[in-house]
Amino acid sequence: MKVLVINAGSSSLKYQLYDMRNELVLASGRVERIGMDSSIVTHEPVDKPEVRNVSEILDHVTAVKRVIDMLTHPEFGALSHLNEIDAVGHRVVHGGEVFSSSVLVTQEVKLEIRRLFDLAPLHNPAHMMGISAVETNLPNVPQVVVFDTAFHQSMPNTSYLYPIPTVLYRRHKIRRYGFHGTSHAYVSTHAAEYLNKPLESLKMITCHIGNGASLAAIMDGKSFDTSMGMTPLEGLMMGTRSGDIDPAIVPFVMNKEELTLNEVNSMLNKHSGMLAISGISSDMREVTEAMLEGDKNAKLAFDMYAYRVKKYIGAYAAAMNGVDTIVFTAGVGENSVALRKAICDGISFLGIELDEQRNSERRKDAREITTDASRVKVLVVPTNEELLIARDTYTIVKSLESNQS
Repeated sequence: MKVLVINAGSSSLKYQLYDMRNELVLASGRVERIGMDSSIVTHEPVDKPEVRNVSEILDHVTAVKRVIDMLTHPEFGALSHLNEIDAVGHRVVHGGEVFSSSVLVTQEVKLEIRRLFDLAPLHNPAHMMGISAVETNLPNVPQVVVFDTAFHQSMPNTSYLYPIPTVLYRRHKIRRYGFHGTSHAYVSTHAAEYLNKPLESLKMITCHIGNGASLAAIMDGKSFDTSMGMTPLEGLMMGTRSGDIDPAIVPFVMNKEELTLNEVNSMLNKHSGMLAISGISSDMREVTEAMLEGDKNAKLAFDMYAYRVKKYIGAYAAAMNGVDTIVFTAGVGENSVALRKAICDGISFLGIELDEQRNSERRKDAREITTDASRVKVLVVPTNEELLIARDTYTIVKSLESNQS
């Protein structure tokens, strides 16, 4: 079975094509600047040169058509015919309380995703455009949606409820949902396999640290708590997001600076975090480089970032009454030697003994960065959300085929 994985944004679309017999990527790419006359398609077939094309792509239907054209091109494609695409899997950010696992796309599922537009106005509408575009271009191909929030639906109400009037939860479903669930699920499973231990036997904290960042406390193989909340704004300090702040700051700043709701929302999501404190960049690489060159604001941003990760790790260790394994993943978590060291050195009381040489190694596979004697094992596990989406898609469609036969 060949599975096409799509992650549709409002003006972009990323894709990977998998051969599920061996879980190998046959091709990947992205479409950027959808809606413009200078849209860019970048296609990366395995064992063939990268192809880049600039043309007018005004909607997602055309974007998916261009992706199919690339995948079936006689020179740089990976398929002989579009009929070789057996299923399509989509990343969908918000599944609300309805979806606790990946599901086959049906009319009822599409209606529910639309009902959740209010909870993810920047993401779910774009994902629906991707689903509709595939329906137009591949009308008979089954589609599966994999939700970022689904993994966290196992949280107890002590973790997901906010201490505000419960009528707001009943009327509007205001609660903690959490995000990056696909990544947390993938790396926790992979970490348990690496350690050769049942996932259900481990108390694990997974740290998905990229431009957006979240931690998850995983106990009994399930998400017990996570740092992002009703939206991806809550939790850690991030590249451009503030993370946790006193909520009273919002009306105070709105009054003092005469800001609108949209303006303060933009400030907290796009102009805060490392970018605001460093005054340089939201990119950890650039902030670290400036810090090493003596920039005080960059050092402050780095230290604040590490400090908040340490606080959450400590909180989750307390919440689970211990921790066996800590996992770093995503762009920053996988690549920032300095940040991992700053975090691990600051929580050595948990029984962490960082191995400097192991931590400094730059590899693309899962590895341990603590000493053999370390009571708490710290791992770096590269995330692969696309592969998990492909796996879920394969499983659901294969089950569908079995039931029909």
